[in-house]
Amino acid sequence: MKKKKLEILLEQVTGFKEPDVTKEQYKTPATIASELLYFAYMNEELGGTVFDLGCGTGILGIGAELLGAQRVTGVDSDIKAIHTAQQNAASLNCKNIDFVCCDMNRFCGSADTTIMNPPFGAQVKGSDRIFLKKAGEASNVIYSIHNKGSARFVQNYIAASTITDIKKIKFIIPYTFKFHTKEQKLIDAEIYRIEVARA
Repeated sequence: MKKKKLEILLEQVTGFKEPDVTKEQYKTPATIASELLYFAYMNEELGGTVFDLGCGTGILGIGAELLGAQRVTGVDSDIKAIHTAQQNAASLNCKNIDFVCCDMNRFCGSADTTIMNPPFGAQVKGSDRIFLKKAGEASNVIYSIHNKGSARFVQNYIAASTITDIKKIKFIIPYTFKFHTKEQKLIDAEIYRIEVARA
């Protein structure tokens, strides 16, 4: 599947009906989701089992399934988001994807690759750390979106990890919450490919 076709399909994914500001629930734009997914796809790292941590309404996990992942598991603590993700997957005829409602602190498991767009920690400082910890425990390869300039922190936080590639992106956050003063905000962000060495 070509990247543009993937992006068009992902435009159909519904976002959060009642976004929670403390969880930084913004829908990942289809352009950004397809950028991360095609990054992993071209590295031949989406063909096996995949975790989408903090999956929200499922855009990354659904995209991984559309690109041929053997099995995808999306994990989120918000049951309403999980229900929306299930509906999104069904509408795109995704058969090899499951969504699990689970607090990230209690999550465990393993997959070939983890993909995620964790909270940036703008509302709750350090809220991205549990996602990094669990991703590092779960997979040898991680694709993750972070604020520009977070590479050193991310690499230091995940034990025995190396960031092998960085893609610079512009992340557009639309007006979502009452405290937003603009129709949209443009944020400099980065997609990291992270390798985790096992003892």
